[in-house]
Amino acid sequence: MTITIYHNPQCGTSRNTLAIIRQSGEEPEVIEYLKNPPSREKLIELIAAMGMTPRQLLRESGTPYAELNLGDAKWSDDEILDFMLAHPILINRPIVVTPLGAMLARPSEAVLDILPNPDIGPFTKEDGEVVIGADGKRVV
Repeated sequence: MTITIYHNPQCGTSRNTLAIIRQSGEEPEVIEYLKNPPSREKLIELIAAMGMTPRQLLRESGTPYAELNLGDAKWSDDEILDFMLAHPILINRPIVVTPLGAMLARPSEAVLDILPNPDIGPFTKEDGEVVIGADGKRVV
């Protein structure tokens, strides 16, 4: 079984998502997308698999989003893809692909919905937030 995570090790959400996947018993293919950005074709494929538009995948915080005026509706999907390819930091993360689907795993525990083994036992995020309690149930 193959699970892939488009990962940024500097991002807490991405680190937590990777930890959840590993706690499920899987060792995913980890693609550090800032070092190895997806091709245009792969990015289009991922966006389609997640049922999103390029604009919905744009990351605003900590990126050149404002400088590039990407909030302006004038930009087409193709143009937004061009910006993402030129500035991979604009691609929101983490993107996870499993045999059960693809998603932008925000918040990190959302990944449980597409893991083949979502029964991972207790899990606490690195910031101390309990996601799954000692009883094995998600904390809301």
